[in-house]
Amino acid sequence: MSLTLSLDFQYTTSIEKLWSALTDSSKLAKWVMENDFKPVVGHRFQFRTQPFNGWNGIIEGEVLIVDAPNRLSYTWESGEKHTVTWTLQDLGDGKVNLHLEQTGIGNAQGLEGAKYGWTNWSGELEKVLEQ
Repeated sequence: MSLTLSLDFQYTTSIEKLWSALTDSSKLAKWVMENDFKPVVGHRFQFRTQPFNGWNGIIEGEVLIVDAPNRLSYTWESGEKHTVTWTLQDLGDGKVNLHLEQTGIGNAQGLEGAKYGWTNWSGELEKVLEQ
């Protein structure tokens, strides 16, 4: 069984600024984790955090789609291999919608964990966009 997490976040920012926060390694580090991300198709990267409960704290990824500033997709592998896809939509009036789709989640617990993680991180992203 494979589950999909689907979330929408709205930010008061420009689509260019939001794209930069999703693709610039130093900005990503401020709201997700330390990383060596580059928005280049085929680039392999890692998100790194403190290990805990026997988990090494590393998420392996590979960039799949870079369509600036509209769409970004990469694999997200830590035990299970998921695909994360971000879709940006300019709503006008200085608002941008950010749609997240994470596919390949194996169980309800994993789905809840991903939802919790991204919802928390979206608050951190908001702070980055305000800087």
